[in-house]
Amino acid sequence: MAQQHEKYYVPAYSPWPIMGAIGLFLIAFGAAHTVIDMSKEIDGWGSNVLWTGIAVIILMLFGWFRDQINESLAGMHSKQLGNSYRQGMTWFIFSEVMFFSAFFGALFYARFISVEWLGGASNNAMTNEVLWPAFEAHWPLTLTPGGIESGSMGWMGLPLYNTIILIVSSVTCHLAHVNLEKNNRKMLTTWLGITVLLGCTFLYFQVAEYIHAYQDLGLRLDSGVYGNTFFMLTGFHGVHVTLGTIMLLVMFLRVLKGHFTPDNHFAFQATSWYWHFVDVVWVCLFIFVYVM
Repeated sequence: MAQQHEKYYVPAYSPWPIMGAIGLFLIAFGAAHTVIDMSKEIDGWGSNVLWTGIAVIILMLFGWFRDQINESLAGMHSKQLGNSYRQGMTWFIFSEVMFFSAFFGALFYARFISVEWLGGASNNAMTNEVLWPAFEAHWPLTLTPGGIESGSMGWMGLPLYNTIILIVSSVTCHLAHVNLEKNNRKMLTTWLGITVLLGCTFLYFQVAEYIHAYQDLGLRLDSGVYGNTFFMLTGFHGVHVTLGTIMLLVMFLRVLKGHFTPDNHFAFQATSWYWHFVDVVWVCLFIFVYVM
């Protein structure tokens, strides 16, 4: 007797991958020209391209989510496909770990190697004398070779509040997951709604922090390596929090419509994984960018 194999669902051709690629290109292109426009203090077209790319990505996310939801509700997804989804999400989060590792590596290299060399450490006295004779090896660097001065962002205040917010949101997200597995829909909705609100609150405080950095501290993208690494790390993390909040919002709307069961809720589980990853990255940011 021939062995029966489980059917593997192969989706139809989709416009969403190419739309996502276009959106990411517009974001990268627009962000680069936005920085150029800001450095020249002109009102250019870079920000328009950037926001267009963001709109395309949001449209792509909701469209792709819609198709996946319809396929799942129609019973097209099998256990084998579920295993593929789990592998894919695992590799995606691993790629994000490598992504942030590169940025943290740049921060550590600048702080613990380049700064020390510029200060004359490790037999680099001539490096100090030739490149920057008046340089003082300390972190954060609040003075650039061109004479641009800026303040440094401490860990008290908004950074500490945001750290508490994300840690609490990780707990509420876990509680929502636990109640989903227990099929307690009321508490699932409550804890998930709180998690979405905490994500939005974090983004609000980060915008407030950036306004404070620009207006009160003079800390900008042109504020040397400290400003570069600060906005690079916190900015990319903010993008990930935005994406995670959108994913949580979609999960919340699906819960309100009665989606998910204790045995079939990988979309929620994947979103939970992603949110916990974002929280861990922020804790590392808080320690190495704000505190140390």
